[in-house]
Amino acid sequence: MARGGGGRGGRGGFMMGRGGGMRMPFFPKKNFPPSFVPRHPFDMALCEQAFPRVKPLPAGSEEAFTQALLKRNTDLTPTPQEQAAVLNLVTMVQTAFDNLVVAPGNFDACQVEEARQVGSFKKGTMLTGHNVADIVVILKTLPTKMCVGALGNRILEDLKKTNANEVLALCTNDRGFFEISSSEAAVRVLVATVQYNLRKLDPEIHMDYKTLQSHLAAIRHSRWFEENAHHSSVKVLIRLLRDLKTRFDSLEPLTPWMLDLLAHSAIMNNPSRQALPINVAYRRVLQLLASGLFLPGSASITDRIDNGVTYRVHQTMTLEQQDQVCLTAQTLIRIMAHGGFKTVLDGHSGLITQTTVWDGVEVTPLDKAFEKPVEKEGENEDMDAEGTGGEEAMETTDN
Repeated sequence: MARGGGGRGGRGGFMMGRGGGMRMPFFPKKNFPPSFVPRHPFDMALCEQAFPRVKPLPAGSEEAFTQALLKRNTDLTPTPQEQAAVLNLVTMVQTAFDNLVVAPGNFDACQVEEARQVGSFKKGTMLTGHNVADIVVILKTLPTKMCVGALGNRILEDLKKTNANEVLALCTNDRGFFEISSSEAAVRVLVATVQYNLRKLDPEIHMDYKTLQSHLAAIRHSRWFEENAHHSSVKVLIRLLRDLKTRFDSLEPLTPWMLDLLAHSAIMNNPSRQALPINVAYRRVLQLLASGLFLPGSASITDRIDNGVTYRVHQTMTLEQQDQVCLTAQTLIRIMAHGGFKTVLDGHSGLITQTTVWDGVEVTPLDKAFEKPVEKEGENEDMDAEGTGGEEAMETTDN
């Protein structure tokens, strides 16, 4: 029996059948465009064994940097009195919501499913002077714009009944939350609704869809943090990064959720799977941002949202914002390389816009790599910049 080129689909392209060998038709290859493969920027922590040091670091060279980081963290940590004031108010508000769920009485403006703590106070990353805690209240009913104020008034009324000695104030707005404050602390209540209600929203009557999504995302973020980022070094690094963001305007596009993921990755994502020292992790964050972790084409840090879609967290930033974050990190890491870490820890935006000298080395601010294209007449001026997609429900609740 003759072999038809190696049997079924052999090297000669024959297929054996009852009628003998049959040559398959030839289809020429098409020049398909190469598929896009995102790359992770160079990260010394992941390949340190492949690049051994020529000589070890001098003894004690990193001790001053570590002590400066720890001192800065201490200065940023709320005092016990501040934490006690916030905890007291959070407990009062949480209890009021729990009672409303069990016994709503004659309150019919909305029906409360549950209330959960989220944000920096829940995570243990709150900054001193920002004594604000966040609670997300999930409604069973559709969230109208009127029910937010009614709910706030009911909670304030209940608090005054049970805490007559407390001086409390209520502040409401049309963005989906209200704030209850005392003389020393405040609790911001973010209104959301159960998931299946999102399909029934009417923009003319109900709260904004994206706002509700962001409040639901805050619950998911808080749950992830509690399960994965409970290490004390991660919390210290988050507090330091949040402080860095408040002092440098060009880092403003970094959301609290981005900082949480970035700090966790810098501390825990290494071959040993053990927490890195805080001095190594802080420098690693700036190195990753400077090497393009949050630039187009980077693998970045992925996040899986509720509907199962995976996206890269930096895609919520515009190209201009991505460029600003990168060049800021590049300037800061150059300053730190010449011993200017103390200035980085307490400096301001002028540090990256002016030429500075460190140990005889001049550090010049970098120029922008991205320039907005000139729009031609007739083009849609409202067109979004490329790369602004991604998760619509980003956490924006942290102070």
